[in-house]
Amino acid sequence: MIRPSVLLFAFLMSAPALYRYVLNQVDTTEVLIRFVIAVPIAALLLAGLRFVTAGYGRSEGKPEGIPVTPTPLDVHKA
Repeated sequence: MIRPSVLLFAFLMSAPALYRYVLNQVDTTEVLIRFVIAVPIAALLLAGLRFVTAGYGRSEGKPEGIPVTPTPLDVHKA
């Protein structure tokens, strides 16, 4: 199944062709062909982005740090 983000990105990539269609400079088939070509390109680019950013924010089983036990602090008032 194609993710909505892929379709949105493909729509943004083919937006200049859609704009030229509104101005009657291209026909409908050319706009659709550009969108169909943009969908796999957008899917590959977003998959690459997901692959690169997949590891961020994971700790991979490593401890967060050294556990610290709080101890009372003796403060002598003079």
